[in-house]
Amino acid sequence: MKILSPKIHGYLDYVVVIAFAVAPSVLGLAGLPATLAYILAVVHLLLTLVTAFPVGLLKLVPFTIHGWIELVVSIGLIALPFVAGFSETPAARNFYITFGVVIFLVWLTTDYGSTETSAG
Repeated sequence: MKILSPKIHGYLDYVVVIAFAVAPSVLGLAGLPATLAYILAVVHLLLTLVTAFPVGLLKLVPFTIHGWIELVVSIGLIALPFVAGFSETPAARNFYITFGVVIFLVWLTTDYGSTETSAG
């Protein structure tokens, strides 16, 4: 069921950016998990700013492409603790898996076919 409009999806994207930016401080992440969180915050912010949807500024990336990128990212986030070698660090592992699942659920419930993709 597609219950999230592009505008709501955009607001959630900014919440995700904030979560990645503050996670190292709040959760005590260090080393690679912290560095990746900061990088992901910047990358997700940039993607959100250039997406053609109500809360994007430059509107260069079609919203459907934004969605496919988030699908890939969600799967990658779930695998990341195991691939990058920090699955034994509970705070980092749980953060990345949780946000992978959250981003997947946002992807699953977003109406990417909505006509509300570029309106403010």
